[in-house]
Amino acid sequence: MRNFNADDIIYAPATAWAMGAIAVIRVSGAGCIDSIAPDFKVAGGKNLSERASASATYGSLKDIDDCVITIYRGSRSYTGEESLEISCHGGLQTVKEILSYLSEKGFRKAEGGEFTLRAFLHGKMDLTRAEAVNELILSRGEVSKAMALDRLNGSLFRRIQIIRDRLLTVMGRLEVQLDYSEDEIGEDLTFPRKEVMASLSEIDALINSFSAGRLYSQGARVVICGRTNAGKSSLFNLFLKQERAIVSPIKGTTRDFLEAQCTVNSIPIRLYDTAGFRDALEVETLEDGIEKEGIRRSEELAETADLVIYMTDASEPVDEKYGPSRCIKVLNKTDIASEMSFKPPFDSYLRLSVSTGEGFNELCSKITEKLEEGIIIPSSGDPVIENERQKANLERASEALKAALTNEENGLPLDLIAPDIQEALEALGEITGEVTTEDILDNIFSNFCVGK
Repeated sequence: MRNFNADDIIYAPATAWAMGAIAVIRVSGAGCIDSIAPDFKVAGGKNLSERASASATYGSLKDIDDCVITIYRGSRSYTGEESLEISCHGGLQTVKEILSYLSEKGFRKAEGGEFTLRAFLHGKMDLTRAEAVNELILSRGEVSKAMALDRLNGSLFRRIQIIRDRLLTVMGRLEVQLDYSEDEIGEDLTFPRKEVMASLSEIDALINSFSAGRLYSQGARVVICGRTNAGKSSLFNLFLKQERAIVSPIKGTTRDFLEAQCTVNSIPIRLYDTAGFRDALEVETLEDGIEKEGIRRSEELAETADLVIYMTDASEPVDEKYGPSRCIKVLNKTDIASEMSFKPPFDSYLRLSVSTGEGFNELCSKITEKLEEGIIIPSSGDPVIENERQKANLERASEALKAALTNEENGLPLDLIAPDIQEALEALGEITGEVTTEDILDNIFSNFCVGK
């Protein structure tokens, strides 16, 4: 376990470690305001210790810099404890001197995620919201941002709570039947199968949302491949909207693959431009060992890609045999091709002209369609998960409820079914943080950046 001593006053930059107009340094812990107040000179009026919560005060900090300090008292802060934020000029030397000053005051440099951990420990948020903070920071597209913000606003927590409340009611009914005889209860309490099945259905829906959440948060690996001079590098540049790859009529210009990040219809894409394929005989006779190695690497990359865009030159079409299941076949240079180029098998190819841009929007739509194949896209308003830990606990809860239903069908006594329901409750409790350990917390918050 890292040094998560909640009694310390901690500090860390909340903005990136880079030169800028303004830098923000976050401080949290009981006594931090009174500790800094004597060193913060305010021109007239109340000093820092007398200011109200959520107030911003301009002054001079220890002759280091003129800055603004915003204070938060107790539960009104992000962490749920007394805290402040120093907004100073964004020069790195200024930031260094303020950090050194805070260290000299006896404050401790915060661990990654420690501010959000304190927010969790002080009841300001549950674990689903805490994880959503990091997921929101790391989001790389509009959809993943919206999904993370939805979880931060409590959509996943509320759904889990509905399921847990229903299962707690189930558990209560089982315990009544275990503790008392039918005569004492006064009614025949059967196994609440309907409630268990409803809970299982909602849990499985959350599990099924993982693929969509993962696609829009982590993205996909898309490889552009095809024969030499098919227009692969030109398409690569078109996606990036910049001249990233060298384009030349000379065959074999791309020796090794290039890669870059882009976004296609809100899906983050790791895009690869590869060395052009050649016939087996051409490869054998190549004297350029570098190009030959580039072709080998390109073929290997295409085999492991989430999606392949295979390009063919429409002005000089060659019968193509390449076609893995997750492949979009594209006929490029259609602006200079004759109608004879579109005969079978090329009549089924997506038509594109990289030079004019015609067909590019259709290609982007096809990429989205292919990447979403087999993925259940949740309805608007339904929570979506992208977190491996949450998915693992949901699967654990699902298996426990399936076991309970099977055991009830097989006529097992209630005292052997109740532990399955309890297992599901514990798994759901680990998702929200109602059931947790130091190791779980350490694993979650170690992935956060310092200052959050």
